[in-house]
Amino acid sequence: MMKTLSAIGAALLACVSTQALGAETSNRQSERDLFAKIVEIPTVKGRTAEFKKLTGLLTAEFRKVGITNVVVKDHDGTQTLIARWPASKPSGKKPILLMAHMDVVEAKESDWKFPPFQFREENGYYLGRGSNDNKAALTGILIALQYLRAEGFAPSRDIIVLFTGDEETSGDGARRAATEWRSLIDAEYALNGDAGGGSVYKDGRPDVFAMQIAEKTYADYKLTAINRGGHSSAPRPDNAIYALANAITALEHHRFPPMINDATRAGYEQIAKRDGGQFGELVKRFLADPNDRESADLLEQFDPGYTRTRCVATMLSGGHAPNALPQKAEANVNCRIFPGVSIESVRQQLQDLSGPDVSVTVVPGSPTPETSPSPMREDILEAYKAAVATRFKDTPVIPFQSAGATDGAFLRANGIPVYGFGGLWGIVGEPEGAHGLNERVYADGFHGQIPIWMDMLKRLAG
Repeated sequence: MMKTLSAIGAALLACVSTQALGAETSNRQSERDLFAKIVEIPTVKGRTAEFKKLTGLLTAEFRKVGITNVVVKDHDGTQTLIARWPASKPSGKKPILLMAHMDVVEAKESDWKFPPFQFREENGYYLGRGSNDNKAALTGILIALQYLRAEGFAPSRDIIVLFTGDEETSGDGARRAATEWRSLIDAEYALNGDAGGGSVYKDGRPDVFAMQIAEKTYADYKLTAINRGGHSSAPRPDNAIYALANAITALEHHRFPPMINDATRAGYEQIAKRDGGQFGELVKRFLADPNDRESADLLEQFDPGYTRTRCVATMLSGGHAPNALPQKAEANVNCRIFPGVSIESVRQQLQDLSGPDVSVTVVPGSPTPETSPSPMREDILEAYKAAVATRFKDTPVIPFQSAGATDGAFLRANGIPVYGFGGLWGIVGEPEGAHGLNERVYADGFHGQIPIWMDMLKRLAG
């Protein structure tokens, strides 16, 4: 499922299409087997040979169904795969780009109950590092294209696939694709499988599906306090650790100003129409006055990160000996910056909070591009609603802004609108552990995404 879908929306009753169910389950075992192969390749930063295994497997799977225009780029210690299915009946429209990432977050085997890269099934879930983020969507895109080829689907525009190998780290694959490899991926817009998706209740009723049209900027900042130090038997007020601690405490209590944009407004307006309870009333109150800090603070309890920039201390180090005054103390502060707010302006606010004894700098290479929301497109939103309705009738699809960052930022920054799309769904209230222990994906949601991807592409590229 996507990285953020917390308390958005209200439940609506739905019917399950037996036809869609049949399409979903007909090849369930082969879908599972391919997914298992993909998950069990540990595509972690630095393991170049493993990326070659995965790109080799994916290339073979594309070619198996006649998609032979596959390019694998070696770069920055990893690989990026770009595949193209040329239009069968060209309409003159620019291509559609489908996105996902091959890399996964490292997993310490001693922390896991079972080996993290051992694919297994338990209580209706598929488990393994990367199963949720983002190999489920990657596999869903691949299988959907294979099935469309087998059906004889004739696209009216090129369909391009971009599978990157460093979304979790540097983002160089997406950056290069949007710039130096632009001719290989240039598209009217992109559908990003790393953002978007849905949730349902245990009894099968749908909660909501969401389409990402904006994302926050990621940036790390280093807070550094320098001191002349000395012998610990003669402490002084000017202590590097104390100065840093005061800066972190000031950050802990700070709240950036509340904000709203087209993406968050569109999502909240949909919620306000559908939620007649306390949450709906709170959303209406915020929409009426987006500068209301109290409303924004209350909303943050339900949906952390959507109403403002958020920064948090994530790493800490200081001192050089137990019997010496510290000469240096440092902290990493990670910020998720609201679209339209500059990286530099956040640095300056952190500097003002930290005071003169602490310097604040941007960690080189950490920021994603500063972007604005992709323009709302009713054709894409309506196609998403119709595709979801093949499985869950009358389910709301809500535009939203993600608190996390994806490869989509690099494309948005270079003029390609990106829409977080996913047919994948999870169960309301059941954690799936992306980036965490025992990462998993709901099996029915994994298989069910495939006909949704297929229907979406038929509507937009048919």
